[in-house]
Amino acid sequence: MPNPERRQVLSWLGGAGLLAVGAARTARATDPVQDHALAVVQPPRPAPAFSLQDINGKTHRLADYRGKVVLVNFWATWCPPCRQEMPSIERLYLSMKGRPFEVLALDQGETLNNVFAYMGQLNPSPTFPVLLDQHSEVAHAFGVMGIPTTYLIDKQGLIVRQAVGGRDYDSPAIRQVIEALMR
Repeated sequence: MPNPERRQVLSWLGGAGLLAVGAARTARATDPVQDHALAVVQPPRPAPAFSLQDINGKTHRLADYRGKVVLVNFWATWCPPCRQEMPSIERLYLSMKGRPFEVLALDQGETLNNVFAYMGQLNPSPTFPVLLDQHSEVAHAFGVMGIPTTYLIDKQGLIVRQAVGGRDYDSPAIRQVIEALMR
């Protein structure tokens, strides 16, 4: 028979843990993404080649975007910071239409139906390509350790900036970095 004092302490610790988890979830769900930094990758390294299908079945190869600055975002529908940053990526993308800039959002390990259903919840729904990296092979090639992770690839195909964690991609600081890379 377990010690009643031990049971009481374990019960209290379990309750405190659940409160902490609940508070963390609430904070993540309501706090806006604040960080605007994109770390410099030094030295720049070649972006791994990949070819993936989008949610409409169209194949996208990274090589097809050579000559453009490409924002490659690794994300998943179940990831709160990923969900938070998606609207800012769409605003950035729309504001850069017609310029040498592209966004490729690579969903990690989820089914087409799951990703498609999530896209239908967004208003507006993203107009940039949403690709399915169902076995996270591209994420592994890039060295992604957690999501969201984003890379900026320059016109020559080199990874020059990266960000781990959520960002406001519509921020002036990030726009300035992208503008400089497009020149």
